[in-house]
Amino acid sequence: MKIFKKILIANRGEIALRVIRTCREMGIKTVAVYSTADKNSLHVKFADEAVCIGSPRSIDSYLNIPRIIAAAEITNADAIHPGYGFLAENAYFARICAANNLKFIGPTPDMISKMGDKITAKETMIAAGVPVVPGGDGLLESIKHATELAEKIGYPVMLKATAGGGGKGMRIVHEFSELEHHFNSAKIEAQASFNNDGIYMEKFIEEPRHIEIQVAGDQYGKVCHLSERDCSIQRRHQKLVEESPSPFMIPELREKMGEAAVKAASCINYEGVGTIEFLVDKHRNFFFMEMNTRIQVEHCVTEEVTSFDLVKEQIKIAMGEPISGKNYHPHLHAIECRINAEDPYNDFRPCPGRITVLNTPGGHGVRVDSHVYAGYEIPPYYDSMIGKLIAIAQTRTEAINTMYRALSEYVIEGVKTTIPFHLKLMQNEDFKKGNFTTKFLESFTF
Repeated sequence: MKIFKKILIANRGEIALRVIRTCREMGIKTVAVYSTADKNSLHVKFADEAVCIGSPRSIDSYLNIPRIIAAAEITNADAIHPGYGFLAENAYFARICAANNLKFIGPTPDMISKMGDKITAKETMIAAGVPVVPGGDGLLESIKHATELAEKIGYPVMLKATAGGGGKGMRIVHEFSELEHHFNSAKIEAQASFNNDGIYMEKFIEEPRHIEIQVAGDQYGKVCHLSERDCSIQRRHQKLVEESPSPFMIPELREKMGEAAVKAASCINYEGVGTIEFLVDKHRNFFFMEMNTRIQVEHCVTEEVTSFDLVKEQIKIAMGEPISGKNYHPHLHAIECRINAEDPYNDFRPCPGRITVLNTPGGHGVRVDSHVYAGYEIPPYYDSMIGKLIAIAQTRTEAINTMYRALSEYVIEGVKTTIPFHLKLMQNEDFKKGNFTTKFLESFTF
């Protein structure tokens, strides 16, 4: 088994700080990389070493593979943790790490490739016997092809970019008259966002829940799951609130989805932690949507309800330690609110700027993962998330009450944030009862 002495974190913000904390507990030295816009970020201050890798644009810094590899070489790092976003699911980056004798803390390049392209992932899941959303067998070749397939599947249908993510290149088509317009616009957006205009079609699942299963696999073919997270509270396909366990879950469904997730990861001999994402209809039928081959933003809720450090598990797996193979089930309830520097009163417009006053909540059952502080300048170049607030309790009702209390204590001045939105959501009767789908915010008045 290889013991890491020093890990470079190829990321920024709260996830970089999160990895640094676990490394420190494990006695592993850390290297932060940063752009000039992030020179005063906490991940830079708390790492053992820090290397500036470029100007603010991501392509010049956090996506610049040669500079990241060079930073690892000059600091004698022996592994790279990619966090989430940026290069976390980039098979080429994982391959370059291996070529430079750097352990990529995550799956192999082949595993990333198999699950990163949605068409390939779907074909893999069909072969493994995991339920998938009805749809075509490959990319749409033309509008004629799309028209014929839509008639076969039945409207409404969903157009998706094969290299997509974050809702880019995604369109819902309710009837034939809308198809050509959405087909063309989806291809244009996909090309602009991913340099790949490949589009495929699936049946649109009405009244869906977005429920995902956390999995972990070691280097010896053993896979386990750590139960589910409900990520149905979304705005334009971007998650805002996550929780575990799901209020929609019943024991039989948890068992079936857990088995399917383990089967999905096992079929590619998955190594590392990852997430199998499903759509679940109102009849509790579930369908594979995609696999994220990395740690996720919302990993915290799983950690809190299973008493399991997922970042530590990532590192241990990468060092060659076997996992127990035991499946984990929630014994508490946890809810996470993403605190974004956005104005909820102005269509959630990003609000970069200087934080003048900051008071983070505390007390029993409260966790805050954040990289900001009073006086911190939020740069305009990256994702607007500045923190995650997690409430943990014995029951869902108690977790909601703890979350509302914690949100009421959370003071951020100088920029607009999503805190007022979350406060209102925690008081919504349908949310309290667990009556929501991925379309919930479309009718949520704010």
